[in-house]
Amino acid sequence: MAEKIVVALGGNALQSGKMEPTAEAQLAVVKETCERIADLAEKGYEVGVVHGNGPQVGRILLASEAAKAVTPAMPFDVCGAMSQGYIGYHLQQALKVALQKRGIKTPVATLLTQMVVDSKDPGFQNPTKPIGPFYSEEEAKALVEEKGYSVKEDAGRGWRRVVASPIPTEIVELDSVKRLWDSTIVITCGGGGIPVVRTEDGTLEGVAAVIDKDFAAELLAENVEADALMILTEVEQVAINFNKPNQENLGKLTYAEAEKHCADGQFAPGSMLPKVQAAMKFVKANPTKKAIITSLDKAIDALEGKTGTVITFA
Repeated sequence: MAEKIVVALGGNALQSGKMEPTAEAQLAVVKETCERIADLAEKGYEVGVVHGNGPQVGRILLASEAAKAVTPAMPFDVCGAMSQGYIGYHLQQALKVALQKRGIKTPVATLLTQMVVDSKDPGFQNPTKPIGPFYSEEEAKALVEEKGYSVKEDAGRGWRRVVASPIPTEIVELDSVKRLWDSTIVITCGGGGIPVVRTEDGTLEGVAAVIDKDFAAELLAENVEADALMILTEVEQVAINFNKPNQENLGKLTYAEAEKHCADGQFAPGSMLPKVQAAMKFVKANPTKKAIITSLDKAIDALEGKTGTVITFA
């Protein structure tokens, strides 16, 4: 029986900081990313793909706001849906080519996905999710004055706009994902999913937020009974004392150890912290299973226990 793996792709899997943030540049990076996903399929793993959208949805919002004198600005949730569509398009196109090169005929499909959140989630009162481009501190403070944005320094890389990031509670299209899983590589919960709340009459209504893709991937992994949650990012292993002379890379982490490091402030909010928290949530709900955090190019090595950070419950 093939192992089920839910793969969460970080921003570096979609765009390079060394290239212009254009659709063409994104597609070039995505082609390389999809080679690594195809490697997993070639090894016999059943793979579902979740991706982020922080930079992309931020730029869509900027473009929409800048053009509001010409055409009405799009609501936040609609911008999220737009990013989910175009990133998914790039991924499914590039992944299909990568699979064909390996003689794999598995179909690839992007499923536009809504994610239910609680309207009373504390994330709405404390924006933490970075979106859009990086700014200098001076530029960021000017945006606060001019546009009323919430901004925060992002893990030593610069300042960014931050928005609400509630925890997802339900994948609306889960039944469709499950029906497709056995026959198709599904790209789903893109950008963390389109955030919606249930109204009193039971209908769904979009809200202004960006769900962290790591928590979306965790919820998907739970619901499809995945054998592992794999969070791919820029670094090969999780580290404590990151970027300090006494930095220590961690090959293994138990739930209790991860909890202590989180409490000690070892992981940056909006960066490594949600990855570790999502991994913890998965192994707590599935004590016999594992979560892995590693870099894109080390995915297979990490699954084979050669590198990466493996998080287990005990």
